[in-house]
Amino acid sequence: MLVYEYPQCGTCRKAKRFLDERGIDYETRHIVNDPPSKEELKELVQKSGLEIKKFFNTSGKVYREQRLKDKIPTLSEDELLALLASEGKLIKRPIVTDGTRVTVGFKPKEFEHFWT
Repeated sequence: MLVYEYPQCGTCRKAKRFLDERGIDYETRHIVNDPPSKEELKELVQKSGLEIKKFFNTSGKVYREQRLKDKIPTLSEDELLALLASEGKLIKRPIVTDGTRVTVGFKPKEFEHFWT
């Protein structure tokens, strides 16, 4: 299992605590220092079953500074993937995957369903 995280993120810490408390092994990847590539993101989006816009950290500073709320609806999937791959802080976190399934963000009930 792989957890894409930003170590200073409280939500990421909650997600890891959830996994730790249940004895679930995982590796971590720093989403800002080592962001997923465009190809990795495309695969994560496909496996998640979510719309690509759900992968954007809409409460983040970079998202607001770039005024992406208005731009996202006009961009193609390829452009959106490139944008996410270019700046790890644009990506909602944590992203958790076991290679087959993917969750974005941390919701205890969702984690209970997917990861236990």
